[in-house]
Amino acid sequence: MQRFLLSLGMAVVLPLAACTMYGAHPVQTFSDATGGEGFEKAFWHDIQKQDWKELDRHIASNFVFVTGTERLERGAAFDRLQHTQILEYSIGDVTTEMSGDTFVVSYTITLHGSVQGQGFPDQPQRCMTVWHHEKSGWMAIAHTELGAGQR
Repeated sequence: MQRFLLSLGMAVVLPLAACTMYGAHPVQTFSDATGGEGFEKAFWHDIQKQDWKELDRHIASNFVFVTGTERLERGAAFDRLQHTQILEYSIGDVTTEMSGDTFVVSYTITLHGSVQGQGFPDQPQRCMTVWHHEKSGWMAIAHTELGAGQR
């Protein structure tokens, strides 16, 4: 009986200890990402770190960027992103839907920094990105930013 209780205790305690031994692995690159939310974190991390080469590898040739006031094709969108300075950001209210080889990720983001010399508002803005799996990997094909922080 004592051996059984010891085994039962070990069966309960060891898995719990293993869960708390290692913290969450933060997503900093696309290779760290395991789903739609991870792709968004890698996307914004690359913009913050100004890693344009890595970001370029994950933006489709037919990429479209839409705000409340304009629609930008890939080249103009990439230029705008390159003129974005992010000191810090936080993502929340994330929902991810998958359909076949496509993720649709919607969320709120609060940005601290500037774009083309203008500061971001303090209020979060609503975003949505569509990620599609292609031969070369996961690619953003569309991104929207709406709300208080329209740019």
